[in-house]
Amino acid sequence: MGMLKLIEWKDETFDTIVYRFDMKKDYITRGSKLTVRESQACVFCHKGKMADVFLPGFYTLDTDNVPLLTKLMSWKYGFESPFKSDVFFVNTKQFTNQRWGTKNPIIIRDADYGAVRVRAFGTYAFKITDAFFFMKELSGTVPSYKTSDISEWLRSMVVTRITDIIGESKIPILDMAGNLVELGEIVAKQLCEALAETGIEISAFNFENFSMPEALEKALDESTSLGILGKNMDVYMKKAQADALRDAAKNPGMAGTAMGAGMGVGMGMQMGHIFGNMAAGAAQGTANSAQTLPDTIKCPSCKAEISSKSKFCPECGYAIKTVCPACGNKVKPGTKFCPECGGKL
Repeated sequence: MGMLKLIEWKDETFDTIVYRFDMKKDYITRGSKLTVRESQACVFCHKGKMADVFLPGFYTLDTDNVPLLTKLMSWKYGFESPFKSDVFFVNTKQFTNQRWGTKNPIIIRDADYGAVRVRAFGTYAFKITDAFFFMKELSGTVPSYKTSDISEWLRSMVVTRITDIIGESKIPILDMAGNLVELGEIVAKQLCEALAETGIEISAFNFENFSMPEALEKALDESTSLGILGKNMDVYMKKAQADALRDAAKNPGMAGTAMGAGMGVGMGMQMGHIFGNMAAGAAQGTANSAQTLPDTIKCPSCKAEISSKSKFCPECGYAIKTVCPACGNKVKPGTKFCPECGGKL
């Protein structure tokens, strides 16, 4: 029979929550040493009943520091040795990067889009705050208890709370991304309240992704694109025409010719409108100039006052020229040389 001199656990894993110390054929005796490291708690059990809990520190086992164990073993005169007892170490550190996600979509009622199916994914962290309650309610006296043994149960609680909180929040689907931190804090608070009697605390809760149905995402993308195009339609039209001309120049085939012809017609019409407007402006200018002529003019020959619309002078018969015989340009009566071709009138 071996006598234990030191009881300790050096945790070399990342997912062990509870570890039962291997007693083998050893026994605990008066004066045995117990080391409980930071982020650990140690629980003594006798015949399946939990007794004393030791927090981080270094202990010499005797009657004073194992009072419950002394009572369970009915030691009338204090600590008796040697004895055998189950010793469990409980990891009280944070277990981070625990994954959660909604296997099935959550149906929420949105004011803008009606009933919408959404999915959510993220991570959370938890730790054991009361080793006694945790072993009593969850792990029991199994030799080893890992995060994988509790993760599915925690995930189901997370999804249940998220479904309830999102449904009651009435936050529009488009504003959901801007409220994930606040939603995470609410979920963590509710989970801590629900897990209080099990000795577990949710120390962190995060949303990593909040996804909408593909059809709704596509509709939102199209709506955004139309909004941008509406503000810059003129710029996009000019760019589209320039791109079409460039592509037509690269493709001499029938399709390219047809496209080029279509663009050519379109640009021809635009140029026609431009030159038509210029011609109309010139004609209007000429008309305005003609309207500014006086009602009477002097005959270039006899200097008699005659009508500006007369083709011949009624006094001397002089021909009043209003059209250049060389270029056909209209000129004012009495003009000696054409202002367009310089011909003598």
